[in-house]
Amino acid sequence: MTDEPRDHPTRPWVGIGCVIFDADRVLLVRRAKPPRAGAWSLPGGAQHLGETVEAAARRELREETGIEAGPLILADVIDAITRDADGRAQFHYTIIDYAGRWSAGTAAAADDVLDVAWAAPVALADYDLTPETLAVIAKSRALLARG
Repeated sequence: MTDEPRDHPTRPWVGIGCVIFDADRVLLVRRAKPPRAGAWSLPGGAQHLGETVEAAARRELREETGIEAGPLILADVIDAITRDADGRAQFHYTIIDYAGRWSAGTAAAADDVLDVAWAAPVALADYDLTPETLAVIAKSRALLARG
């Protein structure tokens, strides 16, 4: 890791997101830390120096939820920028999202996570997900359906 602060950084952080499905349900986590502490989102976190993006995705998935995924495919790349009251970038993440299917383990809240849930498509509105999160879930579902 680095001493670079996440709050008001001097450069974007590379974040990794995992859009993991078990049948039609998608795995969600409730964040324990900022940004978006207490909010539902996708499992993921910061890439470590010297770590490939796929290795980071698998590590974050395992650390936060205790599960493993099968093959992963690139789903999307999203800039997540939160500005403070003065308009400065308080948080800036370039998020690389991978899509895949559950392969092993029982989902349970672990590192940096308050809770986990397998959410059916009809229940996604109950989790107050961001429009970007809903879009990457839909995109990932379509990519995986194509095989």
